[in-house]
Amino acid sequence: MHVRKVPQPGWNLEYVMFIFMRISGLLFFLLALTAVALALYMGARYQMDLGTLMRWTFFPNPNHVVDSNIPDLEAGWSTGFWQVMQILFLFFGGTHGMNGLRVVLEDYIKRPYLAMAIRTLFFLLWIFLLVLSVYVVLGS
Repeated sequence: MHVRKVPQPGWNLEYVMFIFMRISGLLFFLLALTAVALALYMGARYQMDLGTLMRWTFFPNPNHVVDSNIPDLEAGWSTGFWQVMQILFLFFGGTHGMNGLRVVLEDYIKRPYLAMAIRTLFFLLWIFLLVLSVYVVLGS
């Protein structure tokens, strides 16, 4: 019979990530609704088809509207605001996904040193992917 370790109360990684997963899920909806509302306000209802609008919603990059019939692409669509929105999507999405993958793998890993190695690997991979994604967003 295997005795399960009782978690300690207080602010630990598991509790913080539990709260973060709930908040980031809600922020996805808020960011998506904000992106759709602002894109529609900026004229997307006249200039984009539905597929382009959805691509823009979840990855607001001016290259997604290049193939559309938008006469002035640089006016409003490639501002710093949309870059911040894109970085927020990547941060919350990447962190949400990496934490979910970490939780699933830790359910199957029973050795403490291997779990710590996986956490360290995921942390380094998370930092690398965030830095790379910010570089891509600011470079495009």
